[in-house]
Amino acid sequence: MNQKEVNELRRRWRPEKNAVSRIYGCFVNANREIVSELDESLGPMPQEEAEGYLGLLKKTLSGTMGKHLIDIVFSTQQVMDSEEHRLLSSLRACKLEDRQVRQAFYQKVIQSLDMEGENYLLLLACDTYDVPHHGKDGEVQDDASEEVFTYLLCCACPLKIGKPQLNYYPGDNEFHCAVSQTVAPPELGFLFPAFDGRTANIYNALFYARKPEQLHQEFIDGVFHTEPPMSAAEQKETFQSALAEALEDSFSVGVVQAVHEQLTDRIARHKESKDPEPLALTAREVGSILQDCGIDQEKVEGFQQRCDEQFGAGAALTPANLIDASRFQLKTAQATVSVPPENSYLVETRIIDGRKYILVPAEEDVAVNGLTVRFATEQDS
Repeated sequence: MNQKEVNELRRRWRPEKNAVSRIYGCFVNANREIVSELDESLGPMPQEEAEGYLGLLKKTLSGTMGKHLIDIVFSTQQVMDSEEHRLLSSLRACKLEDRQVRQAFYQKVIQSLDMEGENYLLLLACDTYDVPHHGKDGEVQDDASEEVFTYLLCCACPLKIGKPQLNYYPGDNEFHCAVSQTVAPPELGFLFPAFDGRTANIYNALFYARKPEQLHQEFIDGVFHTEPPMSAAEQKETFQSALAEALEDSFSVGVVQAVHEQLTDRIARHKESKDPEPLALTAREVGSILQDCGIDQEKVEGFQQRCDEQFGAGAALTPANLIDASRFQLKTAQATVSVPPENSYLVETRIIDGRKYILVPAEEDVAVNGLTVRFATEQDS
């Protein structure tokens, strides 16, 4: 899926836009026991409550593609005959109305998901989308439907326990001290099937993780039985290790600057273009940047080989997962120098009188703890 397709579905998760008739789910305690089940009609539900449920589910369609939103790919064998795909397909086919199928899914999630001892609310909803036709001019034609897309959204939301507070209970006409449990935003969730090319793709699901560094791989393995993808943090660490190990003594500040500048520039241009397709590059493209830095061909090939081994041959890498595009930072045991990415070229490293230095030109006013100071001139000294 691309960002445009995600946004198209996301816009539906308001009470007046979607075709969701009921919200299903269960409240699971820290002992992995179902405390209560949820089976509520949205029709008679108070508007604020309905918006609350839909808002939680909508959250699973937010974040950055390739970082918070990860493609889950089923093999052909899984789609043809596997317990995990059969269960998801059954949920979709009955539009969640079969309690026995829902129960089987709840148990599958409870057995696999590790919420680190927290209570959580598991939510499920099914929407039927009459996909409008897009004309040649790109305009949406609501009266010309291409197909009906039936899909599931699922999310797991931790329950946060607040401090005891004194509350008024109208039924008893009394005040009592009670501990509240608030439903927090989803920790993870998924869409099935994927909405690829604005049509159903039963070979894919779209997985959501609130924290890119914590993909809950135990959930992915238990529910989807697919190879867990690398988290954004793992991709960054693997990429940096490949650079450092392959380049060895050629791994300099200048090389890191060049790679950082090139990737930051690509990220910025992709954002400006508003291209819905995720930005990607290959290890060979990074290799070209290294060659421009004067790195030996043998070391460049070594870097590419390491990337092929870790990410897969010819794998598409997500630049935003490989670098921190918001800053350029150099750190020693004594100090940290951080500059905006567009000014990274100003940073230099030199050896003066046998000591290593990080240099940043100070051509304008310099402030120390908020106070503007002046530099001593040669005449002053």
